[in-house]
Amino acid sequence: MKRRVEIGILYSRSGHYPLLSEACRAGALLAVERINRDPTKGLELVPVERDPGGNIDRYAPLCDEILTRSAARHIIGCITSWSRKEVIPVLEKHGGTLWYACPYEGFEANEHVVYMHACPNQQIVPLFGYAVPRFGADAFLLGSNYIWGWETNRVARDLVSDVGGRVLGERYLPLGDTDVGRLVAEIRATGPSFVLNNLIGPSSYAFLKAYAALGAADPAFRPDRRPVLSCNLTEVELPAIGPAADGHLSVGPYFHDAGGDDAWLGSRPGEPAPAALPGRPSSFMAAAYSSVTVLADLLAAGLDPSDSAAFAGRTFATPLGRIAIDPQTRHASLPVKIAHAQGGAFETLVTLADRLAPDPYLSRYDPAKVFARRTLRVVS
Repeated sequence: MKRRVEIGILYSRSGHYPLLSEACRAGALLAVERINRDPTKGLELVPVERDPGGNIDRYAPLCDEILTRSAARHIIGCITSWSRKEVIPVLEKHGGTLWYACPYEGFEANEHVVYMHACPNQQIVPLFGYAVPRFGADAFLLGSNYIWGWETNRVARDLVSDVGGRVLGERYLPLGDTDVGRLVAEIRATGPSFVLNNLIGPSSYAFLKAYAALGAADPAFRPDRRPVLSCNLTEVELPAIGPAADGHLSVGPYFHDAGGDDAWLGSRPGEPAPAALPGRPSSFMAAAYSSVTVLADLLAAGLDPSDSAAFAGRTFATPLGRIAIDPQTRHASLPVKIAHAQGGAFETLVTLADRLAPDPYLSRYDPAKVFARRTLRVVS
């Protein structure tokens, strides 16, 4: 007899970032389907799904609804840091746990959240460590006007200062805004070494297309000269951008290179094919899938995933590789890969770590190790 366990699924299927939400949702539901077919787990996971519809004011009430009207104690959900912070008080009130499958800006550790994607030392720090020696240290910073953009750009300012560079501009757009002309004009006027893109959804896609047009008009802004760097751009979004993404850099724990391991995506012998996936596999999809599989591994072992001690001394086989969860911060140890977009896919350029321990507060950050040596600039 299988043990029946309800789990919450809380993703918006419309709004400003539906491609990311659908990727996470598909990854979580694929893992549920796979686990329910696995006779060794002894579990039947039952999704309890709610859709906030892209409305930030609905996340907390729907989280409350999952935790009070069902037996679910664990919720796979939320894309933005804004939505994550909206549901944390509800989780604290009812003793629930959020499994968060998106990169985020760090400087948070909550006993009711398991952070399954990259924090700053696993994304922006190694991305700058790779890009600055190759392109230079002067940056132009872009962001959507909410927590992710503000805080990631704050970290970026510190990194640029540490390596002797300059922040030549910092601009924000409201979520969903695609009026990017003034941003491109200012980037052309200032001539940074690179652009850090913390825009999300259609804002990001519109900017990359406009920047590609700039590169076509002025070769100094081609991606091999002045690339756009991203910590959250994934394969599932590339069809919405087209060739404009080619050559630009992204960082993440997973890229679905041609010839990569598809075992978690395909059916196993004797199993029917899984449901169709929305777009290409991505780190968002892989992290949501991993969230469910880690949760199921702990439940199958008779452990309480709400208790941080359950993570101590354990590793988990996931699409991200064999990962661990730090019991103190509840963040995952993850691979770190740098890739560039090419022909509608990402090509991994370098794997900087197979399993890098999380440092969400950058307490172990050492500029000398990240940048090898400080870049000097003349002042008068």
